[in-house]
Amino acid sequence: MRSTRIKKGVETAPHRSLLRATGLKDEDFEDKPWIGIANSYNNIIPGHIHLNEITEQVMRGIRDAGGVPFVWGVPGICDGIAMGKGHGMLYSLPSRDHIADNVEFMVGAHSLDGWVGVTNCDKITPGMLMATGRINLPAIIITGGPMKSGDFKGKTADIISCFEVIGEYNANKVTIDDVLACERSACPGAGSCSGLFTANSMACMTEILGLSLTNCAAMLAVNPKKMELAYFTGKRIVKLVKKNICPRDIVTEKSFENAIKVDMCIGGSTNTVLHLPAIAKEYGFDLSLDLFQKCAEISPNLIKIRPSGDLTMEDLYDVGGISAVMKRLESILDTSQKTVNLSNIGEIIKNVDEGIIDSQVLRNIDNPHSTQGGLRIVYGNLCPLGSVVKVAAVSEKMMVHEGPARVYDSEDETMEAILGKKINPGDVIVIRYMGQKGAPGMPEMLSPTSAIAGMGMIDSVALITDGRFSGGTRGPCIGHMEPEAWEKGPIAAIREGEMIKIDLINRIVDLQIPQEEIDHRLNELQLPKRVLKGFLKNYVNSLE
Repeated sequence: MRSTRIKKGVETAPHRSLLRATGLKDEDFEDKPWIGIANSYNNIIPGHIHLNEITEQVMRGIRDAGGVPFVWGVPGICDGIAMGKGHGMLYSLPSRDHIADNVEFMVGAHSLDGWVGVTNCDKITPGMLMATGRINLPAIIITGGPMKSGDFKGKTADIISCFEVIGEYNANKVTIDDVLACERSACPGAGSCSGLFTANSMACMTEILGLSLTNCAAMLAVNPKKMELAYFTGKRIVKLVKKNICPRDIVTEKSFENAIKVDMCIGGSTNTVLHLPAIAKEYGFDLSLDLFQKCAEISPNLIKIRPSGDLTMEDLYDVGGISAVMKRLESILDTSQKTVNLSNIGEIIKNVDEGIIDSQVLRNIDNPHSTQGGLRIVYGNLCPLGSVVKVAAVSEKMMVHEGPARVYDSEDETMEAILGKKINPGDVIVIRYMGQKGAPGMPEMLSPTSAIAGMGMIDSVALITDGRFSGGTRGPCIGHMEPEAWEKGPIAAIREGEMIKIDLINRIVDLQIPQEEIDHRLNELQLPKRVLKGFLKNYVNSLE
C-alpha cells in the first residue's frame, strides 16, 4: 500500500507525529488502508447540504472494514444560483478541472491508498470522475441523490419551473404572487435538482461507468437507503484497496459506449457531450462527436423525464433505476463491463426485478418514444465541427425551422430583448462569444431558454449558441457550436435579420448566405476587447 511509506521507517517519524496530532493512534499505523474522502459539502448548494451525513456513513463503513478515513473539502458551484445576472456562471465549467486537481493534490500529497468522492452537482461529479482516471487508485463515487420534486398549483415543479415562470410573468400569464409561490415551492429540500438535468445525468453516467454502487443515481437524497448505500460504499472501497482494483481495471472504452447509449435512452443533458469526453481523456480514450451520434442512432429513447416530459428521477427509481434501463438495453450494451459492485453489468441485469418496471414509465425497446436517442449531433456551415441539441425535448413543430437571426453578444442583452418582448415568433436567437474562451467558461443559457418557454414561444422560436445549455433546457436550442466565435467560428459572421435554416431531422444548421461571404467576414473580424485576471485568465491560457 502507498501509505506504507509513511507508516513505516524511522525517517518518517515527523510525518507520523503530525498525523498523531489529528487523532491517529498506534493501531492506525499498522496494516490498515488509508482512505481519503473528497467531501463536497457546503450549505450553499441544496444538492450538497446533506453530504456531511453521507460522509459520516462512508467513514463508518471504512472503519468497520478495517480502514482509516481522512476527509477534506472540495468546492462546489450551484449553476442555478450562479447563472444569469453577473459573472458567476463563468466559473462553473472551469471549476470542474479545479476539482480534478483538488483530488489529485490531496490523494497524491498524502500517500493515500484509495478514495471516495462524495458529490452530487453539475461540475463536481465530472471533476471527480476525471480524477478517478487520472490518479488510477481504487476509488468509488457516491452521488448524493436527486431532490424530491415540488408542487406548484397542483403540478410537478422544480427549478426549471422557477426559470420559466419569469417568462410567464412577463407575458402577463401569471401574477407576481404566482412567481413568489413558485419560488417557495419548487425546491423542497436536499438533493440535486429533481429532473434529468446535468447533475442527475452525470450521476446516471457514473453508475453505468461502473464507479458507483447499484441504485445510487436515481435514489432520492431523502431516501433513508442513501445512508445505507453510503455505509456500504465505505466498506467497498476498503475491499477494492485490498484487492488492488483500480478505476482503469473497471472502466474501458466499451464502458463509455455503454454510458452514451444509456444517456441517449434516458434523454440526458447535452452537457454529457462535454463531460464524458473530458473524463474519457483522463482514461486515455478519445470520444468523438461521431461516436455520440452513432450511439444515438441505435439507442431508442425509452423514458421522458423532465424537461423532456413530466416524469421525475423518483419515477425512474421506482421502476428500478439505471439497472432497469440497462435491462431494457441489454441487447445493445456490452454486459461484460465491470463495476465497483465486483459484479459485471450482465450480473447486475440478472438481478433486476422485471415486475416493478412499469412500461408506461420506462418503455420496452420495441415501443420507444423514438427509435433514436434523446441527443443529436448537428453540423452545417455555422458549426462545421459540430453542435448538440436535446432533441427529446423538441416538439415535432420545430424539427425543421427557418427564420431571421436575432444576434446578441451576451446573455444579458438576450434576456433584455426576450423580456422586453422584442423577439417575434419565427425568430432564431443567436447568442455568441459564450464559448470556453469567449465568455470565458462556456456559461449555460438556461435563463433565455426558460424565458422563451415561459412566454409561450417554445414552438415558434429557436436559439443557437457557442455556449451551452442546462440539462433543464427544452425546445429547439442548439449549443456547443464549434468553432466558437472567439476562435472566429462561423457563428461570429451572422448579421441581424439573415436567414438561418435548422433541420434537426437531417442534422443541419445553416446560415443562408454564400460560404465566400462567411469566409470574408471572418477574415475581417475584430474580436471584442476584454480584460481577464485571476483564475479566469489562467483558465483561458490553459486552453491555448
